Amino acid sequence: MFRKIVVAIILLVSVTSVYAQTAEDAYNKYLDFNLARLQGEQDKAMDLSRQIMQDTAKLSAKVKINFFNSLARLYEDDDQSVNAIPLYERVIAAEPDYYVAHRALGYLYLKNFPDADKPLSSPSADAEYIKAAKKALPQLEKAQACDADDSTLALIKTLYKNIGDDVGLSGLDKRLKALKGKCEDILSD
Repeated sequence: MFRKIVVAIILLVSVTSVYAQTAEDAYNKYLDFNLARLQGEQDKAMDLSRQIMQDTAKLSAKVKINFFNSLARLYEDDDQSVNAIPLYERVIAAEPDYYVAHRALGYLYLKNFPDADKPLSSPSADAEYIKAAKKALPQLEKAQACDADDSTLALIKTLYKNIGDDVGLSGLDKRLKALKGKCEDILSD
């Protein structure tokens, strides 16, 4: 009986040590994930991301946010915006001045409306369009304030016109100036 207990304990310890990932293991997988992603090995990067997602608590806060951003970009490049959006939202919640994620999120919110940048003859009554535009506008404004881009500015103005928000449009310059104060373009580990 004693021998069975010892064997069971040894098996339990060996099984948990195989599956339990240390912080160093998690970080090494994160490094491997980045390498695979940069080398264009999307399948390998996706496999590693699934392993990392099980143990993100073992990553430092900055590494975790960088991982979420990189994974969101990987999903975005793979045309999986449904998976990218919540990750970008987590990045922005942790790093509200990181305007690159704001820009990506703004455009992803509008993805179901390929003609969102086209002026309408009258304000839209489409509730889904209005909802998407209202979600996208703050994201696009942050990106525009930090990294001015003529096409983004034109899109912002068109969205305000298309949803009939003259007040929002008239206050745009003031908001852009206020948002310009804090802008980050690089996430660090």
